[in-house]
Amino acid sequence: MKDKVVVITGASAGIGAALAERVAALGGLPVLAARRERELGEVARRCPGTPLVVVGDMAQRADAERVAAAARGRHGHIDVWVNNVGRGITRLPSELTDEDIDEMMRVNVKSALYGVQAVLPHFKQRGSGQIINVSSVLGRVPFALARSAYSASKHFLNSLTANLRMELRASHPGIHVTLVSPGVVATDFGLNALHGGADSRAFSNSQTAAAVAEVICEAIVHPCADVYTRPAFRQQVVGYYSAEDLGAVEQKPPFAPR
Repeated sequence: MKDKVVVITGASAGIGAALAERVAALGGLPVLAARRERELGEVARRCPGTPLVVVGDMAQRADAERVAAAARGRHGHIDVWVNNVGRGITRLPSELTDEDIDEMMRVNVKSALYGVQAVLPHFKQRGSGQIINVSSVLGRVPFALARSAYSASKHFLNSLTANLRMELRASHPGIHVTLVSPGVVATDFGLNALHGGADSRAFSNSQTAAAVAEVICEAIVHPCADVYTRPAFRQQVVGYYSAEDLGAVEQKPPFAPR
């Protein structure tokens, strides 16, 4: 991690903030990007050194490109780009509106796509780099009804990530593309969901943002294609898709209440 330039989007709170602090503690050079200037400043002050802070909306292509330019301007290059922007939703599938779908795609997919396309020319020129897209277990196993549009957007992101990795494998083998899938994380994510939601910190099975950040750091030090922040998540995914009858599985926890 020493001296690696790591751009972290959505760095003003939650996983992004924890990741910025951990990267800095390990000797890396985090670049913090998010919309909220005051919160970004607070995260930067908790990091050793003087991290670069760039205020911008990653769901705007011009802002993503501006973040990339600022990072190169400060450090001369970028080693890792972490697409961590995301937002949940609380609405059943039958109730979803056009605006709900547009918001999920704008925040959870377009922000990642713009980040990828902002940094990829630089990585291709260098012949190396790593793109990390933060997804969710719900992008694999859609067991939360009220998060249906969020799950769908993460399914989209997962496919996009895999296809990008396939695209680059032959022409640019030095560029790594990694998908990270956390479960419930103890942040204000739930409270900030579109149409409101439960506090993610209230769930007994929630994982700390620091624990998720540690997994991401490990994926930076030892690049790999696909990472779950808890080993049990992988088995959950395998169990779901290997079932002969998905409908039967969906009648049991975590899909149905105990």
